[in-house]
Amino acid sequence: MRHAAALLASLVLAMPATALAGAQDYEKLSASVRASMAKSLSEFAPINPDDLDMRAWVRAMTKRVRTRFEDEEGARQFLAMVHYESTRAGLDPTLVLAIIDVESKFRRYAVSKAGALGYMQVMPFWVSLIGVPSDNLFQPRTNLRYGCVIFRHYLDTEKGNVERALARYNGSLGKPDYPMRVVKARKEKWTVGA
Repeated sequence: MRHAAALLASLVLAMPATALAGAQDYEKLSASVRASMAKSLSEFAPINPDDLDMRAWVRAMTKRVRTRFEDEEGARQFLAMVHYESTRAGLDPTLVLAIIDVESKFRRYAVSKAGALGYMQVMPFWVSLIGVPSDNLFQPRTNLRYGCVIFRHYLDTEKGNVERALARYNGSLGKPDYPMRVVKARKEKWTVGA
């Protein structure tokens, strides 16, 4: 009996965790917007370990995310990716951490009821819309890259209105709950000095 319970527990842990996040709505994009977003996705460069701003930010955030990763080095590598992909997309990394916190609770293999995947809960239709078939949304850097490019698109669509862009990202435009949760998480957990 004890063996069966242990086996069941290990199977449950191996299954992707369900996320409570909503889902980005599929929308028809102009050819130029698709091309621009696809170009942003395809331009991979190594993360510069000598970037002093990134190093300081990672140092400040490591303790906050440490328990969500296997070890401290894993937490630092994840934070370096978040910083790089956020700033590359012109986003504040603390806002991206708040999105990740609310969307997936930092679970790499989270799957929402709507089918959104990974840390930033990206809907799979984005791969066919702006990516390439080999893109794996459970791969951390790929997921972060997609999430940041998509959120940047929504922020541009909403002319810089963060709350409306967040609602679009979550597929809940017109409903204030999700944007308020992300803004609150950013202020209370992820802003440096919070």
